[in-house]
Amino acid sequence: MDCTAIVLAAGNSRRLDAETKKQYLDIGGMPVAAYSLRRFQRQEFISRIVLVAGPEDIEYCQKQIVDRYGLTKVEQIIPGGRERFDSVYAGLRACASTDVVFIHDGARPFISDELLAALYADVVQYRACIAAVPVKDTIKISLDGARIDRTPDRNSIWQAQTPQVFSYDLIRRACRAASQAGAYGITDDASCVERYGNTPVHLTLGSYENIKITTPEDLAIASVFAKKYI
Repeated sequence: MDCTAIVLAAGNSRRLDAETKKQYLDIGGMPVAAYSLRRFQRQEFISRIVLVAGPEDIEYCQKQIVDRYGLTKVEQIIPGGRERFDSVYAGLRACASTDVVFIHDGARPFISDELLAALYADVVQYRACIAAVPVKDTIKISLDGARIDRTPDRNSIWQAQTPQVFSYDLIRRACRAASQAGAYGITDDASCVERYGNTPVHLTLGSYENIKITTPEDLAIASVFAKKYI
């Protein structure tokens, strides 16, 4: 199967409060986004990579990441949109001749070869799958942010990660339907497929190391994990 990786690096890092966007911060001597790009580069089943970046960052991505690290599978660097959904949809429109897409957050650097292989096997079988891990903590639901309304069963709750992997026709059709419906607030690709794709999404066991760098505390954790993934 022909597989394309769409790596999203167009976020603004509002919660990190740093001058440099989180996907370009240096960790272990390498920009955050370069970790996952290099991992996709080395997979035999990945034919090409589409990197989605802010318009103002395209030149930086080309020179300081793609050229610097010899990422020959990066065929396009395209501008992202205002929201994550817009960037994903732009990435999908840029790779119309593929069978499968791996959609991944550029701020999530620590994906393993084993996880990517498991996702590939699962998408072949199920057409839609995501990396996810069981939550460790008890979760509380609060409607007003001041009191607990209910406590769901922890055994039924999973924390979604990326990559999220789909048959191209399925995710493209779901995104088109969401766009036509004027949907907003779609924070991950699985929820788009759940709502508009009429297809169950399989859970592929991810890794607790597969963190998304969002807060300053994540940077401290990432500096430890980086030694294993350089």
